Order: sequence, then structure tokens, then C-alpha cells
Amino acid sequence: MRKTPVSGNNEQGMFNLERREFMVGGLALAATAMMPRFAFSAPAKKLQTIPRRKLGALQISAIGLGCMSMNSGNYNPPKDKGEMIRLLHAAVDRGITYFDTAEVYGPFVNEALVGEALVPCKGKVVIGTKFGWEMDYATGRRTGGLNSRPEHIKSVVEASLKRLRVEAIDLLYQHRVDPKVPIEDVAGAVKELIQQGKVKHFGLSEPGMQTLRRAHAVQPVAAVQNEYSLLWRGPEKEELAIFEELGIGLVAWSPLGVGFLTGTINEKTRFDTPGYTDYRLTNPRFTPEALKANMPLIDLLREWARRKEATPAQISLAWLLAQKPWIVPIPGTTNLQHLDENLGALTIRFTPAELSELNSAASKIVVQGQRLRKGLLEMSGQEAPMKK
Repeated sequence: MRKTPVSGNNEQGMFNLERREFMVGGLALAATAMMPRFAFSAPAKKLQTIPRRKLGALQISAIGLGCMSMNSGNYNPPKDKGEMIRLLHAAVDRGITYFDTAEVYGPFVNEALVGEALVPCKGKVVIGTKFGWEMDYATGRRTGGLNSRPEHIKSVVEASLKRLRVEAIDLLYQHRVDPKVPIEDVAGAVKELIQQGKVKHFGLSEPGMQTLRRAHAVQPVAAVQNEYSLLWRGPEKEELAIFEELGIGLVAWSPLGVGFLTGTINEKTRFDTPGYTDYRLTNPRFTPEALKANMPLIDLLREWARRKEATPAQISLAWLLAQKPWIVPIPGTTNLQHLDENLGALTIRFTPAELSELNSAASKIVVQGQRLRKGLLEMSGQEAPMKK
């Protein structure tokens, strides 16, 4: 019989037991709720210590924690602040050292939450945040544009330092490449901030590969944060080889396919609950047709979950960890049970033959639907203009 992760009863009582926030209606709710996650909990082998991985010269836990869903309103209504602070403390207690946020999440409130929660943990944790969006700072509204002008980067960093309550930002990413600003200017601005002691490491998110090389030549890039999972294997085409060549780590966002790879979503799942805007409502991968078409991938994960006495989510994360030793997934959660489940992936091992078998089976499944809506997709893989 499966053994559940060991956690104090007082902690378990603090959090709701819903899986990756999703909403359904009527019979759809019952149908989805009856789908196990998968009928297994974390592996019986108890994780003693979380191993470390290196992003360039920066060492962090092999699994990090994406904090956006805690209060940004992107996937679910903002959670109770006290509960999320306790969850962040529980993550630190379990050995997670990397916490991912951004100025734009909320905006501002996610950085503030992470900063407040992790004040007692200075020196023990690494916080990654991001700049690069054009916003109306009086209202907090995003205009839809990008802004990586050096003077803007520096003002964003000053504000982020205050919200995060730190003297230096551990890992500062450009959130998306600005098509109007040469990357040499961006990297140069971050280099100055590093020299001033306000930033420690530089990263990029979803950059074009030539832009990455140009940035790295000005200021070494520690990490790239890109989407990578069994649902989106785009980085395998050329990006992984370039990261390896340059000694750059990959921080994998959406390693559970925005909840799809947990096995708790199907074609009856809906994302149109009144009161908040679920990002997945406009994501082409989450239309009923795409969800139904992509269920063979969930069937494969369930098969491997049975073989490994694990869950689909754990198999997904373990597969990702097995690809390269410098890949760090950052699954987001607002739930302690799911945090423990995600960490359970670190106990799963694939033999070379098993990994080859899983990769082969997954490669035969053609995933339906673009990974992002058009406007966001156009910002991914973008190349910065050449410096004149």
C-alpha cells in the first residue's frame, strides 16, 4: 500500500486539498474529482535532503517553488496571505532554496509576499525576480508592451529590492526580450547593477538564442527560464545544446503543463469561473478539443505512475530532472500536500532503458494546440535588435 508523505498534522490542516487550481461545473466537477491524482501519493522512500543543482555559478535546490499562483490572480483567486507565508516557510523547512517571482505578478504583490515571508531566511534562500514590462505604475496596469531600457531596469530593481526586503537580488531575469532595446544595453545595465552589489546573477526568459549569446558575451548568464515539460519539448530542438555549450542552467517554468500533467484535468474541465480570469481560458492547449486530443499523454503518465508507484505529476517532474543535471523545475502550488508530492519526484529514478522507453513513447504523441495565445507566443524566442 502506498505511504503518504510525512508532514505535521498542524501543517496539513492549514491548507486546502484542491489540485492545481481548476474549476468545473455540474457533472464535470464530479467526473474530474473522481480522477485520482493518480490513486497514489508520494513514493514510499522518504526524501532526506533535497539535492542541489547549479545554474552557472549559482547553486540552488533541484526543485524550486514558483510563487506566482499564490496571490497574482493568474490561475486562481489570491490565497490567504497567512496561509501562503506558512507554505513558503514549509518549503524552506523541507530544503527548497529557490523561490521564483516577478514585478509583474499581481503586479507587485507577489514580490511583496515572497519578501515578507522570506525575511527570516536571509542567507538560506535564493530569490529570482524579473523586469521588462511596460506598466502604468500609478494604477499597476500592464500596457501590453515591453520595456527594458537601462533606466527602467534600474528603477525596477530599486523597487524590487524594497518589496523583497533584500540588499541584492540573487537572480534577475529579463522577463521577455524587448524588440526595441539592444541586448547589449540590457546586459550592460545588469552588469552595472552587479558591480554596485544590487544584483548577484543575470538571467533571461524565453530569449532568442542569438540574443542569449550576445547577452552572455557582455555579462555571463546564469540561467534561462523557459517553458519545458512533456507537454512542451521545444527546448530539445536547439536550446538545450546551446545552454550546455555556454554553461547556462535552465529553470523550467510550467513543468507540469499548467496543471495538465497532474492528470486532474480533462475535456470537461472549465476555466471560466466568475470573479477572476484564469490564464488557461485563452490558452489554445486548454480548449475542450485540445484537452481531449492530448489525453494519450496522461494515459502514458498514468501507466508509468503505476510502474513507479508514483503520481503523474511526480513522473513528469522526474522525467524533467532526468534530462540534464542543470535543469531545475519550478512547479507552482498553493497547497502543502502538492508541495510534498512534487518533492517526492526527487526519489524517482529511471534506468537508461526506462528513460529511453518513456522518451520514445512520449515522442510518438503529437500534442495539439499552441502552448500560448498568439500575443504571448510572439514574445517568445524573440531576437533583440543589433546595437548600432
